[in-house]
Amino acid sequence: MHHKIAKTFREACDIAAGYGERLAAEGEICWGGMHSWRQMVELLEMVDRPKLIGFQADMAHTLLYTMGYNAPEDRLLPDGYTWDDDDALDEALKTVTAALRPWTIDFHVAQNDATVKGSGSHDKTGRHCLPNDPNGKLKIARDAGYWLRGQDGEPTMAVQHICWDGCMFSNETMMQPETWNSILAAMISVRQAHGWN
Repeated sequence: MHHKIAKTFREACDIAAGYGERLAAEGEICWGGMHSWRQMVELLEMVDRPKLIGFQADMAHTLLYTMGYNAPEDRLLPDGYTWDDDDALDEALKTVTAALRPWTIDFHVAQNDATVKGSGSHDKTGRHCLPNDPNGKLKIARDAGYWLRGQDGEPTMAVQHICWDGCMFSNETMMQPETWNSILAAMISVRQAHGWN
């Protein structure tokens, strides 16, 4: 299956090159070839067009990579993890980001409560939640640094812009000013912690 996806991505790269564009594959845990952080790296390496295709890192989806929902063999957090061991989470996030940061060209700030919806072995997808959700598992500003800073601690400057990814909210939620205030506050906190001029 990965071979067919890689072939399709290579053809897409040829088209993108003709327009002077680059492609970014968003690592959504329910999409073919992207079920785990390891499979995502393997797919990008198989495509073998590093100047034309990269990774779009979404903090919510990549948190789920640590849990192995759709690829238990690549799980990094222990089974039954209860979210009270910050060191284990830090190590898991460092493993994921070390593997995918070299490919990362686009970045989505997001929050996740570590739950999924959907059924079947590869149909589960994550739930985004608002940045101030009490069930959110990410420390947004700190954890963004795993993606935006290299092993040396310096900003990689590899992404041109960042955005908030908060799909799946109701229209009622989207109409509340506090929704946008909390999102903007989260975005500013990431910029202040890891941005550059």
